[in-house]
Amino acid sequence: MIHFYWPWFFLILPFPYLLRVLLPEATKNKQTALKVPFLEDFLTENKQKIIRANRKFLTLTVLAWIFLIAAIARPQWLDEPIEQTVSGRDLMLAVDLSGSMNEKDFLINNQPVNRLLATKEVATKFIRRRIGDRIGLILFGTHAYLQSPLTFDRETVIKLLNESFIGITDDRPATSIGDAIGLAVKRLSKEKINSRVLILLTDGANTAGEISPLKAAELAKEKQLKVYTIGVGADEIIIRDFFGSRAVNPSKDLDEKTLKEIAKITGGRYFRARNTEALDEIYKVLDTLEPVEKEKQYFRPTKELYFYPLAIALLLGTIIFLIRFFNTKNIN
Repeated sequence: MIHFYWPWFFLILPFPYLLRVLLPEATKNKQTALKVPFLEDFLTENKQKIIRANRKFLTLTVLAWIFLIAAIARPQWLDEPIEQTVSGRDLMLAVDLSGSMNEKDFLINNQPVNRLLATKEVATKFIRRRIGDRIGLILFGTHAYLQSPLTFDRETVIKLLNESFIGITDDRPATSIGDAIGLAVKRLSKEKINSRVLILLTDGANTAGEISPLKAAELAKEKQLKVYTIGVGADEIIIRDFFGSRAVNPSKDLDEKTLKEIAKITGGRYFRARNTEALDEIYKVLDTLEPVEKEKQYFRPTKELYFYPLAIALLLGTIIFLIRFFNTKNIN
């Protein structure tokens, strides 16, 4: 349907008429003339032509004014409302970039890859599935920092995640789990939304930072931030050296006890990802989180129409100008 964005401009439509009524008429020059009997009889036909011409001129002027005001009122065509899919969830990902994430104990297409590459592979698919959620990204190692604020632009978050690398936070081998949670609390507590979720992925223990993980978890609980923790890394890999083969545990530094406690305090869950398949299954479980219901939001596609009446007003104005120009020329 047609809708005027600024309909109050139609209130100035009678403005020229009011000026005509309120302002005094222009003073006519009085000239002496030779009066000839019955002269008006000869001029009657010319007077009628002039009257008809003036009426046409006035009609064109009024129409041009009406179309000009219609253009200023900004007519628009509104299509049917379209419901937008918005779940109402704010979801922050916190990814460990400490040196231990370089351990190659995961497989992608039967090729050994490090933990970070496997995380990127699985998390990318997870982010793409989160249609309607706002996603943010925190990277942490020795320090924690916000790589991407909450946004509906999932492709940008994916790009920033895939551009990250081990050592981007600091070149020292340390992990600040508590600071990562604290940063998420700080960013998410500003949002006026009930569903706040942090998914924290690490392969180690807290060895750096200004706040302990459990203290940060208590703060998260106060702000109603649910934390899901994921411990990554295989339990055993076979190393072959000069003395033969031996089994080692590459995840000996993983502090599962603290990660479980963080999840328990905040009402989340702890997951253990020993391989790529397990990590993928964990993110699928996280996909089942129920979104908080919000009021439905609608969008109405709008098409501007002001240029149609504006074009007509300009065309009529051009015609009026040409009529006045040629009439003046003929009189002269």
